[in-house]
Amino acid sequence: MYLWIKAFHIVFMVTWMAGLFYIFRLYVYHVKFREKEDLRKVYELMESRLIHIIMNPSMFLSIVLGFLLLFINQTFLFTVWLPLKIVLVAALVAYHLYASWVARKFARGEFVLSEKSCRMINEIPGLLLIAIVILVVVKPFSS
Repeated sequence: MYLWIKAFHIVFMVTWMAGLFYIFRLYVYHVKFREKEDLRKVYELMESRLIHIIMNPSMFLSIVLGFLLLFINQTFLFTVWLPLKIVLVAALVAYHLYASWVARKFARGEFVLSEKSCRMINEIPGLLLIAIVILVVVKPFSS
């Protein structure tokens, strides 16, 4: 059963990450074409569906399954890398919540970010993913 849970944890982590990689890319074009009402409405719909249909369920299931894995294999509780991973996952959750806040602002016509800042912010989940994968696979700081 553990391997099934782990497999689905990875699947939902991948779908969540795909959404996190894509959302600020949508914002780049949303800001770029904010004066064109027809395009703006399309971006608002795409962003809303991405967040509510893909990102939110994927985040929730990834986290729930991760905690279920931890419950089944409690030996990880005594590792150094796990608390670091949890902190980085919390940063991903914060990024996700920020992306949702930006979507609500943009939908109201409040463009709180520039195209350039959206491009820069878009790099954050990639950096977090690299660190998380290294922690989980390499398990640095372990003896």
